[in-house]
Amino acid sequence: MAHETNLSIGVFIDGGYYAKINEGFADAREVNLKGLLDYICQRISKEEGIERNRLYVTECHYYRGRYKANDAKSRNILYDERKFEDMLIENDAIFHYKHLRTDPKGGIIEKGIDTWYALDTYEMTLYREFDFVVLISGDADHEMLARKLKALKTHVILLTWDPANTASTSRFLREEVCSHFDMNRAISENSSLLKQLTTY
Repeated sequence: MAHETNLSIGVFIDGGYYAKINEGFADAREVNLKGLLDYICQRISKEEGIERNRLYVTECHYYRGRYKANDAKSRNILYDERKFEDMLIENDAIFHYKHLRTDPKGGIIEKGIDTWYALDTYEMTLYREFDFVVLISGDADHEMLARKLKALKTHVILLTWDPANTASTSRFLREEVCSHFDMNRAISENSSLLKQLTTY
């Protein structure tokens, strides 16, 4: 571990993946980020045998493509985006956005976010010396990111959550990380977790 007394946790959220978690709930609930960050500390404490008061989420970063203001306004989502950002701010999460682009056929292009996510995660882990890094993502391409983070002697945790049971996590990514927090499984074993980890 990088620190002898208090241990630091860096949390890196793939915004597209986070949105799919919220979309997967059958009702109007959504992820309670504060509850999720608390859960991460509690679970690391339990599984690694570390006192809870020694564990701190020192940084939480969120990456997502976003519409330009006029596009968001015309799509009637400007208020929802601002409300979501308020939630990130309240939880001291740092958000990183790139503008979405449209292709000639009118489709939406989100380019460069995954690369930015991976580069930032590696660079920040290198300089901040996180003891644990939690990747909230389902992107199979992050297998090499996990390998590089482990080379820094960092404990890498993959947190996945698929409320709608519509996707599967890459086996290669699961095998590359040090720990996998499968929230579907955790909630099936302890249904009270759903109340802690979601809000309406």
